[in-house]
Amino acid sequence: MGQNFQLVVVSAGTSDPSSTRLLADRVAGRVTTLAGKKAQTVGTSVVELRELASEIANALVSNHIGPKLQKAIATLQRADAIVASTPVYKAGASGLFTSFFQILDNDLLIAKPVVLAATAGTARHALVVDDQMRGLFAYLRTVVVPTSLFASTEDWQDNGLNKRIDRAALELVALMTSGFEKSVRDESWGSYQHEYGSAGGTELSIDLDSDLMKLAAGGSAGQKSAG
Repeated sequence: MGQNFQLVVVSAGTSDPSSTRLLADRVAGRVTTLAGKKAQTVGTSVVELRELASEIANALVSNHIGPKLQKAIATLQRADAIVASTPVYKAGASGLFTSFFQILDNDLLIAKPVVLAATAGTARHALVVDDQMRGLFAYLRTVVVPTSLFASTEDWQDNGLNKRIDRAALELVALMTSGFEKSVRDESWGSYQHEYGSAGGTELSIDLDSDLMKLAAGGSAGQKSAG
């Protein structure tokens, strides 16, 4: 019997229409088609970061999560797979894109399958996905598919882009339908080093008398903490 999966597209494109969103939509379309051939159903939700720009900026400086941002985070939490797409500015992923993922709880995306994609006006920026974006998503402990996607202006007329999209979509479907994320979260959650305050109350208790915590509080190793 087929299953229902939730795919979330995160686009940092700032124009409308946006080539960044177009690339992500093409991936999502292929994921839906390929999953359908396996009798699986995929529902797609889109998070447009340009609509969240002010709340993302506010969260960076005040730690306050606004209502639109809360909805986007909840959408990602329910995702079975993610397509994350950004334009390239100044030889790097857009600040809007990186800021959004930097404010997420470190545990939110553990083991989620991800396709990474980027667009730019020139092929000179083709290494941004593998050189910069993969590091961020490795830190968030996602599972990034082997095929990264990059489209410069001339790539849109090249059938090679379609082949790469097909390959990335196939890899994402294979991970999404394998149950990998659920297995990791159900069976290995306790073995991860959850950052203090980020695991919704499931983090390990903190030893306030440890040398590390004394040093962090401005004391010295060996000194007893004040009750």
